[in-house]
Amino acid sequence: MKKNKNLIWYILIIAFGLIFVPTILNRLESNDIVRSESRSLKVDNFEKNTTPLSFLILNDQKKKVPEFKFKNQNGRFISNKDYLGKVYIIEFFFTTCTTICPIMTKNLVHIQNSFTSFPEFGMASFSINPEYDTVEVLKNYQIENGIMNLNWNLMTGERNEIYKLANEGFNLYTATSPDFTDGFEHSGYFALVDKDGYIRCRSDKFGNPQVYYKGSVDHIEKLDKNGESEEISILKEDLLKLLSE
Repeated sequence: MKKNKNLIWYILIIAFGLIFVPTILNRLESNDIVRSESRSLKVDNFEKNTTPLSFLILNDQKKKVPEFKFKNQNGRFISNKDYLGKVYIIEFFFTTCTTICPIMTKNLVHIQNSFTSFPEFGMASFSINPEYDTVEVLKNYQIENGIMNLNWNLMTGERNEIYKLANEGFNLYTATSPDFTDGFEHSGYFALVDKDGYIRCRSDKFGNPQVYYKGSVDHIEKLDKNGESEEISILKEDLLKLLSE
């Protein structure tokens, strides 16, 4: 009886090897299985895209983030120099926004939670309603929205300087008018900056840079009411690429 049981086990082991080992080897060859310590290859179930990101070229020069210096939610002055050595996302928002800002913040919090193992990752959020968005208001906004990344600064300062940074520094539309919903209007796009302070992005099929990433479409819903697709997935891929440089 004991010999029969041993024979059955031998048959099962051989069958397992014949069925599953070739599959495992094939997955290893195709990089489906990634070592857990290779953090640069996989985050949040997407693979690293190997196509290099483009620089934004203006007047034959790589476009850098303009200099800025504003006060954050902790009452500390933050400048572009504080982000050197970090890969970060830039956005313009305001805390009382009832249209696209809640979606943008939700998307950024999702990205934050996907990159917790990268201390060199951050975000820079500039309020376009700085008179209302004081340090205290921004601090409450941070707490209410689960913002925990130590390199995520919510900033306030002189309105003219912030609007100049948005409209001229990044060409991200920002305006105010009593005719606008909530009194303000702004772009729902994010900009991506590398460790040296250069604006980086993907290129289209013709080689032209697609400078910004749509942040106003929910990464879960995938499409908005106008049929626009979310771009948070590709932004995460490109973040990973810059963090691995």
